[in-house]
Amino acid sequence: MQTFTEADKNGDGNLSIGEVLQLLHKLNVNLPREKVKEMFQEADTDDNEGSLAFEEFCAFYKMMSTRRDLYILLLSYSHQKEYMDLRDLQRFLEAEQKMFNVTREHCQEIITLFEPNPQNVDDMVLGIDGFTNYMRSPAGDIFNPEHYQVTQDMTQPLCNYYISSSHNTYLTGDQFLSQSRVDMYAYVLQTGCRCVEVDCWDGPDGEPIVHHGYTLTSKILFKDIVETINKYAFLKSQYPVILSIENHCTVPQQKKMAQYLIEVLQDKLDLSNINANETTKRQPCPELLKGKVLVKGKKLPANLDPSAEEGDVSDESSGEEEEEEEEEPQMNGQSVNGSAAPQESKASRFLRRSFMGSFRRKKKRRSKKKNILEDADADPEQNKPTSRKQDVNYGRKRKTMRLSRALSDLVKYTKSVRVHDIETQAYMSSWQVSSLNESITNQIVALKPGQLVRFNQRQLLRVYPSNFRVDSSNFNPQPYWNCGCHMVALNYQTDGRSLELNRAKFAANGNCGFVLKPKCMCKGAFDPSLDDPLPGRKKKQLMLKIISGQQLPKPKDSMLGDRGEIIDPFVEVEIIGLPVDCQKTQTRVVDDNGFNPMWEETLLFSVHLPQIALVRFTVWDHDPIGRDFIGQRTIAFNSMLPGIHSQSTSYHIEVEIT
Repeated sequence: MQTFTEADKNGDGNLSIGEVLQLLHKLNVNLPREKVKEMFQEADTDDNEGSLAFEEFCAFYKMMSTRRDLYILLLSYSHQKEYMDLRDLQRFLEAEQKMFNVTREHCQEIITLFEPNPQNVDDMVLGIDGFTNYMRSPAGDIFNPEHYQVTQDMTQPLCNYYISSSHNTYLTGDQFLSQSRVDMYAYVLQTGCRCVEVDCWDGPDGEPIVHHGYTLTSKILFKDIVETINKYAFLKSQYPVILSIENHCTVPQQKKMAQYLIEVLQDKLDLSNINANETTKRQPCPELLKGKVLVKGKKLPANLDPSAEEGDVSDESSGEEEEEEEEEPQMNGQSVNGSAAPQESKASRFLRRSFMGSFRRKKKRRSKKKNILEDADADPEQNKPTSRKQDVNYGRKRKTMRLSRALSDLVKYTKSVRVHDIETQAYMSSWQVSSLNESITNQIVALKPGQLVRFNQRQLLRVYPSNFRVDSSNFNPQPYWNCGCHMVALNYQTDGRSLELNRAKFAANGNCGFVLKPKCMCKGAFDPSLDDPLPGRKKKQLMLKIISGQQLPKPKDSMLGDRGEIIDPFVEVEIIGLPVDCQKTQTRVVDDNGFNPMWEETLLFSVHLPQIALVRFTVWDHDPIGRDFIGQRTIAFNSMLPGIHSQSTSYHIEVEIT
């Protein structure tokens, strides 16, 4: 009715042929004028010739919008009838959609839910309108509905999982000037994120505060964040939340932090009933940790006097990210892992230089106040001899700090530990977490990908964005997932391709925040950079037939708006996974048809490791000087159903998968 009313320019309750033609242009429909006139005359059945009343317009719209591809499909399974009976529908679901054990009752349910014609419902048949409704509904979606629930084994050690993670969770915008807000924690936790970051600093009146240090971001109370986490942590997922604390507070305010954590989170912090092996230090599993909050932070050395209320923790015990300064290693504008270096606008470059200049000046002032100390109490695990050949720069050693016993005692399975050598580290204990910025991780991915996979089998690793991403842009998470990195922390306030990949990955297991890594990444040797990473294993073949699209909108930022030209759409399909699996191809361009373009094109892909592969469908409007983005859908390879399905967003792309 709304479409009819908007098209009725003179408000007389009828649509003239001119008004219909204007409406079709707005709807991205480019049909020959004679064809439109023919359908117009066929629908114009009342005495008021030359215009369409609402009922007549509905008939006209149905003629125009009937899906030819679905109509042909219906005829092929109904023996050329205009409807499917129960047996026809059952055969379609089993033969075309590859469904097993389809019952008569299930077919009756489909007809009852989707058939708009009461007579067809009484006769238990599905006409073209009902069939179209079914194929465009969530029941006809490409995503496997079983994956809306947790289907993976959740009883393996934590280091066998990818964990959905947020960087500088409190920020709403850039890293230098934006607002810090408590409700960002509520937002990310409700999207399934299971690792949130809290940067803690001394605040006035003895109250610890949270903000991005040495910047102009606003400040919020640590206590308010803890209360928000307590409220929202387990509304969407019962699996554990990791509280990544970047601690810059003095001991008195650290004690206040510990007090708030204990008072607010209460039993959520109690890990006494978790049966983990103290001898082997094997990590507990997500299933055992349901409803628990794990504090990730520094921990006092085990040989410190138990009666001491505080002590020094050295750089060797540190996994903090704030102090890291890095230069992005580049060759011809490319980072060492082959991805394009982050591009900066002038504003972003100004913010970054201002931020880094302030950061370095502050560091110099602090370094004059206190000499760098070597901690004689560092764990033996951290003092193992390393190779003389140092081809990865893990960053500089940093100063010691005083740590409160009260805060230290809250850390158990997620002790923050600095990375000093991925080849020798973490053989004695897996109850630890390291943090690396993307620049250092890029070096390791390029130089030692196989060793990084083995390192990630022994302990948890968190990767966070470079300091140069002052605009809160995100990196491509896939290279780090390829090497088994557990917590690839993204800026959730910045939507775009990286977050779309992240959402697709974690949607594959009920969006619970944990996704099981492939077996080859959990045990034994595996090098993701090889051309044949899994010798002897058959590759998986993916055959996609891009059939059609419906009601594709004009580009969001179209300069001409509704008056612009009708779009010329094409579909790009991309496989995102191991380097050897990454590939991209596209359909032909359909000229002047955004309403119901037909492609009928088959695309073929070979994939070595489908367990970590993502499939991304992007619709573009072709332009002589470029292309304009229309929309996208990204889905985990193993979450796709075989058969004919819709890629449902605000529009539909019909896809057949074999």
